[in-house]
Amino acid sequence: MEILTLLIVEDNPKLRVALKTGLQTTAAVCVSHDCGSGEEALACCLEAVKPSEVSETLRGLPHVILMDVQLAGAMNGIEAAVAIRREFPRLPVVFYSIQDDDAYYRDFRRSGILSHYAYVRKSNFLLPQMIVPLLQDAVAGRSFIDPDIESRVQEVRHKDEQSPLALLEPNEQAVARLLAQGLSNEQIAARLGFRDKRTISRTNGQIYAAWGLAETAADEKIARTRASLILHAGRLIIWDADGLARVQNERGEWVVWQG
Repeated sequence: MEILTLLIVEDNPKLRVALKTGLQTTAAVCVSHDCGSGEEALACCLEAVKPSEVSETLRGLPHVILMDVQLAGAMNGIEAAVAIRREFPRLPVVFYSIQDDDAYYRDFRRSGILSHYAYVRKSNFLLPQMIVPLLQDAVAGRSFIDPDIESRVQEVRHKDEQSPLALLEPNEQAVARLLAQGLSNEQIAARLGFRDKRTISRTNGQIYAAWGLAETAADEKIARTRASLILHAGRLIIWDADGLARVQNERGEWVVWQG
């Protein structure tokens, strides 16, 4: 079987050395490069396809990348893989993580990665002899997701689908987030690059309508305050004529919000 060239992306220097040593002792892998950030990983891949200074022959991409999801730098491992695969479609990647952060699962779900990958918990696939088959399968075009991670990805998907933001279009979501941070219409317009602040007023109206605030809030200030509360709560809230707030429980019943 062909020896795989591997790029390791891990921000813990000691673990990076241990992974490199352990994987190379399997004789199935040759680590061509290792680094600690997604930005460096992307640069490494781009550099790999440039002609060398002493030869016109290409050094070539690694066959596969082993990537931690939590990294140094601005990009996490999922974002780094998306950036790399934009340049090099379906370049195989095996992700591993010890972190249980909704943001990572959300990024993975939105990444659209379909094949040539594995995503596992570090604790479940720690040993080199367990990692090598994942690398080989990813190179062969297969996909694998640790059942524990798949369960959390679906949990986050369900949570997102229940989120008030799911009722808004992308530009409305951006405005709602800034509204909830206490920015004025002028500040939101400037932040998002709109020349006419009235665009934000119109967008606010769409947000209030989508969240049922247009009919229940007495004026724009109340609607704005309630929209901020909804976003921070991460769930729809309805107010009755007396101002009593209610939310849905797990059975779909509207109960008094304890906020």
